[in-house]
Amino acid sequence: MAAVSDHPRTDPVKITAADVVVTSPGRNFVTLRITTEDGLTGLGDATLNGRELAVEAYLREHVAPLLPGRDAHAVEDTWQYLYRGAYWRRGPVTMAAVAAVDTALWDIKGKAAGLPVYQLLGGACRTGALAYGHASGRDVPELLDSVREHLADGFRAVRIQSGIPGLDSVYGVAASAAGDGERYDYEPARRTRAAHPRPTEETWDTRAYLRHMPTVFEAVRNTFGPELPLLHDGHHRMTPIQAARLGKDLEPYDLFWLEDATPGEDQGALRLIREHTTTPLAIGEVFNSVHDYTTLLQERLIDYVRSAVTHTGGITAVRKLLDMAAVYGIRSGMHGPTDISPVGMAAALHLDLAVHNFGIQEYMRHAPDTLEVFHTSYRFEDGLLHPGDAPGLGVELDDEAAARFPYRPAYLPVNRLGDGTVHDW
Repeated sequence: MAAVSDHPRTDPVKITAADVVVTSPGRNFVTLRITTEDGLTGLGDATLNGRELAVEAYLREHVAPLLPGRDAHAVEDTWQYLYRGAYWRRGPVTMAAVAAVDTALWDIKGKAAGLPVYQLLGGACRTGALAYGHASGRDVPELLDSVREHLADGFRAVRIQSGIPGLDSVYGVAASAAGDGERYDYEPARRTRAAHPRPTEETWDTRAYLRHMPTVFEAVRNTFGPELPLLHDGHHRMTPIQAARLGKDLEPYDLFWLEDATPGEDQGALRLIREHTTTPLAIGEVFNSVHDYTTLLQERLIDYVRSAVTHTGGITAVRKLLDMAAVYGIRSGMHGPTDISPVGMAAALHLDLAVHNFGIQEYMRHAPDTLEVFHTSYRFEDGLLHPGDAPGLGVELDDEAAARFPYRPAYLPVNRLGDGTVHDW
């Protein structure tokens, strides 16, 4: 029989330090490290693409000073303290900061218990999380080659993004040059060395897009058959009636989902799209609270919740959001490109494994420089992701490596129509 001293502590464990690390191994990341009096550390991702220093300042100047002396195991109470106690609630900066604290505390709790976080969330509901990769091309032949590469890499589902005739640069197509001439296969935020950086400006034509995309999906289905799950991201660029048209036009190609078909601020706009198409709908990567979803869930206007742990208040908040979605038969599809750090990706994977209403997980491999800074234990095999069984989240930060990659300003692009009108990017 184990001695009492062999069991994890159940009395309060005080936080002694909360430090913010900004590093740029291929792109900018903001990481919070919380340390306890027992010497345990936990990591949280606070990266907000193109606005990283705003979250760093909020964490460093307003949130981190509140943490020392608090009980590291009081995860729910700390979440409520930071959310309700700030008075100015929600918003991406606030919720990314809250998420970083929450995720770091779950990391500590797992390490203290000697268990991976998914076990603390109720245990695994599946052997792994189905992942989709990002296939893209400037034209259809290049896109088809990209799909083949993803299938060869083991993906069982792919997102399809294509260049549009007449447009020089299109979101999601890994071919355009960044601000200093570098390709941005892994990161659309253009890094710059300019003294006064400005976002790159791109040109958009919705009618050309609507004409072209059905031909793209026809070519993909004709090449790869009916079984391969195909996804597409509209990236908020359509009006509701335009999105309804695209959803209807793509019905013959049996999409897994059409993502972010229209800007999500107007939840009622999804009603019009839903009335006109049976193509499944996903939305929410720019949402940061369950309150952004209430109409969408209660009226079953979407099929997949796209929020990231990093931007939506952490593991505690996203678990509650997904439990609410489950009541309405709506599944998860968490945001997971490389603007989510390996810490945020690991947090998502623990939830993916534990929640019953998992749908699919977005996955882009991080660049080698990123993985030099963040040492991960999650794995990708046969199309499935697994967070690993290391205690906590299973990610550690290498401070020496992080220091070799200083912050570099970067902005996501700005979109304009042909007449110069600013449009949703």
